[in-house]
Amino acid sequence: MVSLRSIAPLAFALAFCAAPVASEAQSFSSGQRSEIEKIVKEYLLANPEILEDVSAELTKRQTDKEVEKHRVAVEKNSETIFNSQRGVLLGNRNGDVNFVEFFDYNCGYCKKAMSDMLDLMKSDPKLRITLKEFPVLGPGSVEAAQVAVAVRMQDPTGKKYLDFHQKLLGGRGQADKARALAVAKDVGVDMTRLEKDMVSPEVAATLNENFKLAEDMGLNGTPSYVIGKDVVVGAVGLDGLTKKISEARCGKASC
Repeated sequence: MVSLRSIAPLAFALAFCAAPVASEAQSFSSGQRSEIEKIVKEYLLANPEILEDVSAELTKRQTDKEVEKHRVAVEKNSETIFNSQRGVLLGNRNGDVNFVEFFDYNCGYCKKAMSDMLDLMKSDPKLRITLKEFPVLGPGSVEAAQVAVAVRMQDPTGKKYLDFHQKLLGGRGQADKARALAVAKDVGVDMTRLEKDMVSPEVAATLNENFKLAEDMGLNGTPSYVIGKDVVVGAVGLDGLTKKISEARCGKASC
């Protein structure tokens, strides 16, 4: 006869299995279930590292599920994410890897992320970079983004926009309409046209498009990225971005 003590591993497994297996456990008598619960508790107290393994596996499964959810959203919205005329296209326009950044001009982490992006532009000539305004940090951020969109509207090359972008995001203090306009004037934008463009439907359409993309992909902060087929949330640093670019390019952390 098999003793209850000898089925400790099985009891442990039953305790963590899904509903179909749990229904089989209901065939145990009340006394047997009590004994199994006691055995499981003693087993976990004697081997607490098992909980770390269980937690790690759960985290992995949740991460894998989130990655797949993001990839589905990227595929669904790929044309708008990568080819919308409302994005600011930098780097190699015919590059082999798409690198899209959603940012806010009042995001402290975005300042460091800008430095990472500029380093990538210099070091990776095959990278196709797109910037998308995503003003989530209040009215000042929205105002700065509106000015930025108007700058983009009179700068098809992206060169003047990048100059504006660096000076506004890299500067000190709160970004708002007044400060953004001062930066735009400093980089040589046509201010008369800028004022007209700022109240055009295109500005609202651009920001609405970016917010809709962010919502579909579950982005709730800045900086956030789409790199190849994957979504990356947060300031992961230059090394982290380089790794994701390599994975998109050749399927490995380093090509």
